[in-house]
Amino acid sequence: MPTSSKDQPIIAVAGPTASGKTALGVFLGEELGGEVVNFDSVQIYRGIEIATAKPTAEERRGIPHHLIDYVDPNIDYTAADWAKDAEAKIREIESHKKRVILVGGTGFYLRTLCRPLFESPKTDPKLREKYRKLHAEHGPEYLHAMLAKFDPQAAENLPVRDHVRVIRALEVIEQTGQQISVLQPERPEPPDFAERISLVVLSPPRDILYEKINARTLEHFDAGLVDEVRRLLADGVRENGNALGAHAYRRVCEYLRGERSLENAIEKSQQDVRNYAKRQLTWFRKESKAVWFEGFGGDREVAAKVLKYVNNIA
Repeated sequence: MPTSSKDQPIIAVAGPTASGKTALGVFLGEELGGEVVNFDSVQIYRGIEIATAKPTAEERRGIPHHLIDYVDPNIDYTAADWAKDAEAKIREIESHKKRVILVGGTGFYLRTLCRPLFESPKTDPKLREKYRKLHAEHGPEYLHAMLAKFDPQAAENLPVRDHVRVIRALEVIEQTGQQISVLQPERPEPPDFAERISLVVLSPPRDILYEKINARTLEHFDAGLVDEVRRLLADGVRENGNALGAHAYRRVCEYLRGERSLENAIEKSQQDVRNYAKRQLTWFRKESKAVWFEGFGGDREVAAKVLKYVNNIA
């Protein structure tokens, strides 16, 4: 039988946005004597609040949460940065004999922790801006065609619309003179605890999930999202950085530039988040070891089933 937290599975609670991951993570933290480590790529940023669904103090119910609200919004924080911080935090939590509950929806972060990336050059802001402008002017197909010309193998492995990773592949070529497909196999070894990570994925009914997404997005606008973005811009947060590149924030920036009506910005944000939820589900379906649970994480029956599964694998 396991004798310490270092012998126990590390539970990763994942799923689409609005699926109740926070509620489930807190429940597991209470039942297992655990602490939550966030792997949501927007919740990491300080000051980016309303549309991020960061758990409130009431929602956390006294369970410590880590890697939330700690990165300056002008820093283009990467998956590799998160993996490094997460590894240190996991070791710290387990040294205190506490269980680790990873909670989030950014599958690339979690995959990077389990399968570390190659040592790539730091992001060059000017180079990033160059490719972002090309994306804005010509669309993702143009960038993907560029990558296909310089690194056919990388292009074959990346979806046409995954402009974030396509841009990164182009940057690496320009910075190093080498193809990312050649460099990627040169990965460091994963952390020793990686094999203990057990992935639990929530899969709520699609129609109800979309209703929740639409309602929550509207709530964000009613709660003052536009004013929040105005304040962030006035404080010097870059419009073209990762922080304000998140779904609703991006559309509010377009509204403030006069490119959309407020009504259209809300509708487009709702569509963006619904599409993001689809992509999240598609991503986690590719994780062969994922264990799926139908329903929302805040449902008592779903939470009980997950807890039973976790106790059985301990």
